[in-house]
Amino acid sequence: MPRVLAGLPTNHAAVSAAALVLPLLLLLLVVQTPPPTSARPSPGPDYLRRGWLRLLAEGEGCAPCRLEECAAPRGCLAGWVRDACGCCWECANLEGQLCDLDPSAHFYGRCGEQLECRLDAGGDLSRGEVPEPLCACRSQRPLCGSDGRTYTHICRLQEAARARPDANLTEAHPGPCESEPQIVSHPYDIWNVTGQDVIFGCEVFAYPMASIEWRKDGLDIQLPGDDPHISVQFRGGPQRFEVTGWLQIQAVRPSDEGTYRCLARNALGQVEAPASLTVLTPDQLNSTGIPQLRSLNLVPEEDAESEESEDYY
Repeated sequence: MPRVLAGLPTNHAAVSAAALVLPLLLLLLVVQTPPPTSARPSPGPDYLRRGWLRLLAEGEGCAPCRLEECAAPRGCLAGWVRDACGCCWECANLEGQLCDLDPSAHFYGRCGEQLECRLDAGGDLSRGEVPEPLCACRSQRPLCGSDGRTYTHICRLQEAARARPDANLTEAHPGPCESEPQIVSHPYDIWNVTGQDVIFGCEVFAYPMASIEWRKDGLDIQLPGDDPHISVQFRGGPQRFEVTGWLQIQAVRPSDEGTYRCLARNALGQVEAPASLTVLTPDQLNSTGIPQLRSLNLVPEEDAESEESEDYY
């Protein structure tokens, strides 16, 4: 006969006993029951599923290395590096990306081939900006690729070679490729009102370096000539082996209307780019209904997206 605590109903004693046993049973289930299959990621590409399984197994530390569970990295323009556990390959960081100065750390990632992690001191330290660790190419020597294009350094050449593996891109020789001038940023057509200032710009890449001159159709002289309201300026850059020239016309008048040309030449050839200037009087502006803007540059979006030379990386 089961014993019952004195003064308590039989059913109440059973409930009390069950309340004591139930936590013990739940604890045993938690310890012995394997994780449900639903805790794993949903089915997907096999290489992704293997990577997820490895992450689940690692947790906060490194599990035994099983190469068959490693996902194959793709599109790695800076090459491959080992992961934090020294097991699987992963994409290395490109030039200009954040990196870990401490080789034992693995927060931002590791720099790729021919790259090293350096503190970037280009910010304004006087304003309290903190230098950031960025990947930088060990060599800053320009070189000529087998595709006839000049690359700023070996890291850019390797990026291009990995992006186009079928091109078999290699280094042709140290130093830039010799070529005739190429206009990187051409002057654009401009509309403006009499009395306003206009500026045409022209950016040229070439090696040997190119010279730039400005001319106007119908005039057999090099600008500015002896016209005091026209001036030209030149400077090197913004990239190496580039030169930029500007033509400024102050207080434009109807006689300034026409087509202007940027001519660039070196020992290997020359190239030119035209741009037109349309000058409106205030009466013409009001009669045509054109918004009274200080200057309206007709710049196609596809041409303004990038000013980087196609032949200099």
